[in-house]
Amino acid sequence: MEWRGEGTVIGRFPHGENAVILDVLSREAGRVVGLVPGGAGRSKSALLQLGARLSVQWRARLEDQLGTFTVEPVRARPGLLGDALALDGVNATASLLRFALPERDPHLRLADTSEALWDAMDEGLDWAADYVRWEMLLLDEMGFGLDLTRCAISGAKGPLCYVSPSSGRAVTAEAAGEYAPRLLRLPAMLGGPPSNDDLQHALQLTGHFLHKWLAAGHVAKALPPARDRLVSRLNRR
Repeated sequence: MEWRGEGTVIGRFPHGENAVILDVLSREAGRVVGLVPGGAGRSKSALLQLGARLSVQWRARLEDQLGTFTVEPVRARPGLLGDALALDGVNATASLLRFALPERDPHLRLADTSEALWDAMDEGLDWAADYVRWEMLLLDEMGFGLDLTRCAISGAKGPLCYVSPSSGRAVTAEAAGEYAPRLLRLPAMLGGPPSNDDLQHALQLTGHFLHKWLAAGHVAKALPPARDRLVSRLNRR
């Protein structure tokens, strides 16, 4: 069995004395995991940083084996390691991808959006809103997309102000009525009314459904702590 392509490092774990197990996200093949002999050595270790783009060749005798990687550099992203917020960002996205995606299950939109987000982190841009939309896309790709197009109660297309924590559907202020305190705020960046703490509401919204639907309902494990670290840093800004 053999596969060739490009992928971005989303995980790197020591194996034995000198090898590492590498986890990469590729557009064509999804997550691919393999062994890199000598990957812990100086000559290769610098190439295998989280977020680095690689040209990889994966080989195994059988399809369900771990297999081995031959790797060549395509693009380094040094900005991911030189800034604390970017480092938390790439750790959170990589951890969530490893958490949610099975191996060799392509998700083209998610792969393309992840690459664009990592580029923004590497370049030092303001990517907080893009990260929220990335979490929304992750939920959608896993089959847990939110319906923020119209009110779940009245069918009206606006103005939408809340999201039901049980159904993930939007609700207008009029339809919410006395139940508004029990609902999640719909942030402006996702179609809700303007607020001074829009990012905090956005992260609360995506976090609720990541915990409830993806972690508890689908994977049956707690979300990676890296997401909480990123949310804490973003909320402190």
